[in-house]
Amino acid sequence: MSGNESLPPKEALKTRIDQANDHVHTIPAHKRGYRPGWKSQERQRKPGRKGKPPIEAEYSNLSMTSKPGHSFSVPTDQVGKTVAAILRTMLPGQSWSQVRKLVEGRRVRINGEVWLDDARRLKEGDTVELLARSEKTPELIDQIPIRYIDEHIVVVEKPAGISTVRHPLERDWLEERRMLVLTLDDLVMRQIGMNLPKKKHDPRPRLRVVQRLDKETSGLVVFARTVDAERGLGMQFRKHTVARRYLAVVHGKVVGQTIRSTLVRDRGDGRRGSRPGLPSPSGVGGEGKAAVTHIAVEESLPGFTLLSCRLETGRTHQIRIHLAELGHPVCGDRVYNRPFQGKTVVDESGAPRLALHALELGFTHPITEEPMHWDMPPPPDLREFLERLRQRK
Repeated sequence: MSGNESLPPKEALKTRIDQANDHVHTIPAHKRGYRPGWKSQERQRKPGRKGKPPIEAEYSNLSMTSKPGHSFSVPTDQVGKTVAAILRTMLPGQSWSQVRKLVEGRRVRINGEVWLDDARRLKEGDTVELLARSEKTPELIDQIPIRYIDEHIVVVEKPAGISTVRHPLERDWLEERRMLVLTLDDLVMRQIGMNLPKKKHDPRPRLRVVQRLDKETSGLVVFARTVDAERGLGMQFRKHTVARRYLAVVHGKVVGQTIRSTLVRDRGDGRRGSRPGLPSPSGVGGEGKAAVTHIAVEESLPGFTLLSCRLETGRTHQIRIHLAELGHPVCGDRVYNRPFQGKTVVDESGAPRLALHALELGFTHPITEEPMHWDMPPPPDLREFLERLRQRK
């Protein structure tokens, strides 16, 4: 069955979910605390007292060790402390209540992302930034487009701005806390669970992770729903037989080529990358893992290039690292924006976010062995971004 057929209407999709769930049951959504129609990804603060100043004014005259906009890198002696505790270090003399209000007010970024959970424990090297003003609240994602579903797998369209899966340390969070930081697997599980038959004492549906996309990357993602499907898909990913193609907008002019390197967790400056001096590819022992990316030019733009990137291997941040080390980082990338020991590439593209999109996904169904394939065009934000680049002179 091909996944390239037109998307089914809402009622048809609900019927397909019902059929796929004949053998997968769970506690209904309303019995596990989920409220359909939830209107925000963060806690709703009660209105303050009459005349109470907005949070920006309330903290405008604080005596701070770190002023708004300044980044604070977590040192070794602060590892394991919560966001709230670190903020009290940054803001001496402030109460727990005051620093928690900063988090609730969307004025704190962790590693470049607004964070709403003040109890998160930080690792060495994590970056905490205090913003001068509250970050804009993102639009609520009501529905995740489901491209295909049966009792074994589900293929969905991931929007940019949410993580694919929850961190292992966050999986036991209570529902209220989980709602502060939504993830793709949570949203899809709820969407599927709302259509399950009402049975008592069944566990909530679990999606088994076989693939991840970066938080700011949009595109196609597959989850397994059974152990056999997880095993079968995992084998295909390990053998590099899954078709994965991405669109990326990069700085400068690039020619089609194949990039090969050995990727390590720390290339020498605290970032993932290709370790200098190693044979390529290697992937032997603890030296790193072989990574291969095939790139082709889709369109030349004024000062930029639209690339098609096909993964032969699928290492963490592989495309972003390879293109940055080539001297042409992906537009909107705030982490891999320079080669090793090279100068940072100033991003004047105006990209709304990381300009990377998972365009194509194809594999053999792990149970039926049927060939399956999907394409997903770039979402509106990237299409508008490309149009702006085309109009530059």
